[in-house]
Amino acid sequence: MSEAVVTRRQSLQTTIGAALAAGTGPAHAQPASLKAILNAGRTGAPITRMMFGALIEHIGNLINYSLWSEVLDDRKFFYVVDNQPVPTSGRASGRKWNPIGPETSVRMDGAAPYVGTHSPMVTLAGGELRGLKQAGLSLVKGKGYSGRIVIAGDAGARVTVTLIWGPAAADRQSVDVPVATTWKTVPLRFTSGADTTAAQIEIAGTGTGTFRVGAVSLMPDDNLQGFRADTIALLKQLDSGFYRVPGGNFVSGHDWRTAIGDPDKRPTVMDPAWHAPQPNDVGTDELVHLCRLLGVEPYMCVNTGFGDAVHDGAELVEYCNGSAATPMGRLRAANGHPEPHRIKYWNIGNEMYGPWQMGFMPPEHYMIKHNRFAAAMRAVDPTITLIGIGAMPDEMTIDQCFYYIDPHTRQVVGKPPKVEFGSPNDWTYRLIKECTGNFDLISEHCYGDAHRYDFAQAKILPQDVDEPAVESCRRAPNRIRLKREYWEQYKEAFPSLKDGKIKISVDEWGFRNARGLKQTLGLAMTLHELFRNTDFITMAAFTMGMSWIDYNRTACTYSNAGLLFRMYQNFGTHPVEVEGNSPQPLPKWPVGGDQPRINAGSPTYPLDIAAALTADRKSLTLGIVNATETEQPLLLNIRDIKVRSSGKRWRLTGPSLAAANHVGQPPQVTVSEQPVSFAGRIAAAPYSIELYNLPLA
Repeated sequence: MSEAVVTRRQSLQTTIGAALAAGTGPAHAQPASLKAILNAGRTGAPITRMMFGALIEHIGNLINYSLWSEVLDDRKFFYVVDNQPVPTSGRASGRKWNPIGPETSVRMDGAAPYVGTHSPMVTLAGGELRGLKQAGLSLVKGKGYSGRIVIAGDAGARVTVTLIWGPAAADRQSVDVPVATTWKTVPLRFTSGADTTAAQIEIAGTGTGTFRVGAVSLMPDDNLQGFRADTIALLKQLDSGFYRVPGGNFVSGHDWRTAIGDPDKRPTVMDPAWHAPQPNDVGTDELVHLCRLLGVEPYMCVNTGFGDAVHDGAELVEYCNGSAATPMGRLRAANGHPEPHRIKYWNIGNEMYGPWQMGFMPPEHYMIKHNRFAAAMRAVDPTITLIGIGAMPDEMTIDQCFYYIDPHTRQVVGKPPKVEFGSPNDWTYRLIKECTGNFDLISEHCYGDAHRYDFAQAKILPQDVDEPAVESCRRAPNRIRLKREYWEQYKEAFPSLKDGKIKISVDEWGFRNARGLKQTLGLAMTLHELFRNTDFITMAAFTMGMSWIDYNRTACTYSNAGLLFRMYQNFGTHPVEVEGNSPQPLPKWPVGGDQPRINAGSPTYPLDIAAALTADRKSLTLGIVNATETEQPLLLNIRDIKVRSSGKRWRLTGPSLAAANHVGQPPQVTVSEQPVSFAGRIAAAPYSIELYNLPLA
């Protein structure tokens, strides 16, 4: 442990101790001149790529539309082919197939379906065109589209697949499909003649007898083994450390066995977490391949909710990491992946402390379950890194509050519990006490919520009521600060933690509904807070990775968050201590829930500053968040090193706090890069995030 880290911890413990004794944080009086000191000789544990990870999750069509390149919806016929609209429930969305010809000419055959519970069977009537169609497809002019259809039928059936992109007779292309009495897979190939979001595909026949369709697929030719080339290109540039897959809430109702092997034979299932059908096209092997495409570590989360008990996790480890001589490794090899995936990071479950989670149970039961999973998974591969589910009192308090709020009136319908440190419902305390030795890291989640519960007044305090942007932006970083405060208490309760071997993975963090510039300022402040705590936080996953882009079915662009994370690729590796003459103000709302005893942020209020030396220690980087509407002058004193008078600055800003970037529209939020002269004075622009690179002299 470095002297700088020890000094920083001792200083923090002294400050927290004083605050605990006084029941408050440090007083605040805005100085006439804002000053900051960067102590370059005092650096913390390195900021690695693992601090820039992401969670991605099957929430309805979130992955299917943003990352996967399939043009068609319901390609394995989960829904009945009729003229009724798509059922709406939960996160269900998308299109379905409609009949061509009389509705009665298409029936769902459940006697011998190709996949799932039924396949459409079309009864033909001579020269009358009958079949099924799907409208509302998005195509790009001049782009090739390839696919396949799994089909069977009688000898008298004549079937054609047609892609239509316009109203004229020439605005279409057809492929004749041979039909046999047994299921056959026939390739399809088209080239779109127009840019459109209203294309249609038709599978239609004439003649006698019947034909059946088992599955159909259509993807742009530039797909990367099923993934979208455009969104992958943007995400790859972010150089994230890892992706946590496949969830999230989704994982507790997911059976990984239904999402491996021939994708056409994987049945579409109803996801109980988000109440939406999942085609299972993006399963275990595809998610690993996605991570390889992006150059990131796959971080696999196993189902400890509605899974098949302990062997579920152990068999998934063997499927991913076992040799081809093992039963599950042999299955993986048969599915086209002879070499092990060699996944290092394994999360034992997701948020099992919450009533919203499939298979939720009280901690006294779940800790036993965790230990059994850990033992079984390590028996398969002793080299894996196991991450156990934690939930400090802030998470246990804040997320439980949702269950005491009427979703329609937003009124409190009961008094939420305020979970205290070390209490029976302190999930992290229980994990450390009952499961130490059966995990390597502790998972923690934290979000800047859309509401705050005032325990003193027993009411909801809505966001933005008497809350300036600088306060709203600190909601998520305050949750990180709370992790710091609780971690110091855990170390006192469990001295074994003081050796620093057990650390935290904040593998879900962000703002709910984080779309505007205001939330982007908050994301930058949260990154800064993570950088300040690298001594015990070793990895973090932004929620969601797909939120780094804004997209439709054929195009994409960086969102505000994507621009921010791309800009912060230029941030340094060795965090530098920041001092200042303007401590953050007292928490405005009563301490508890998402309020730490000392607010997050550097002692440079109203600015939030983080600094770090680059990996080669040849440059100093400086991040500044100004969440106020006025320019903020800053005097900067850099100790222990000398920097050159010229450097580089990136500035992220926009015309309003609501500014956001959307595909197909001129960007509202931009990042500008320019050379700067540095002489110890900086003026932080209003509502901006600025990142400086100052080479050492």
